[in-house]
Amino acid sequence: MLLDPAAVSATDLYRFLISAVVPRPIAWISTRAADGTPNLAPFSYFTPLSSVPPLLGIAIQDREGDPKDTLRNIRETRDFVVNIVSEPLLEAMVVCAGDWPRETSEFGPAGLTPAPAERVTAPRVLESPLQLECRLHREIPLGNCVFVIGEIVIARADDALLTDGRVDPMKLRAVGRLGGELYAPLREVVKAPRPRVSRASGETLG
Repeated sequence: MLLDPAAVSATDLYRFLISAVVPRPIAWISTRAADGTPNLAPFSYFTPLSSVPPLLGIAIQDREGDPKDTLRNIRETRDFVVNIVSEPLLEAMVVCAGDWPRETSEFGPAGLTPAPAERVTAPRVLESPLQLECRLHREIPLGNCVFVIGEIVIARADDALLTDGRVDPMKLRAVGRLGGELYAPLREVVKAPRPRVSRASGETLG
């Protein structure tokens, strides 16, 4: 199969990309509108970018004249929270993916609790075991999306997730996004130590 982006529709190209680049982490973003209404929506074009300063990026489709609630809220308040979707929260996250009216807070239909954050105005999802509170660093127009870059100002993780001071993926049980209506709960984890190589000689070290 060869796929030429210039020869297929934008919809077909999108469906190909979301089924080919898998699994993708999910940024379950909570924001607050200028009038105080909380909003909660998932985005899977999401990745960490830098550790100093701690930056992450989310690509949000830009609807001309009618930006998504998440993007509009971030522009108005300049902050947001990324709530990690653990397996028990999968169904609630899918509810939030609906195209709800602007005045609707997805916390209600999803049966979730908005809780005060530590350092930003946006609420966090009380039920999420790990949250990243972010302030808007910058936004970059990219094609039909806006790439929102946030700086993590504080992270919160349940102590029960930790093993030797680090987040244990088997305890977090984060869910990955696949194509269509498919998701990937974490099951088997494979450990593969990377080689230790001398940069000077290229020799493998013991």
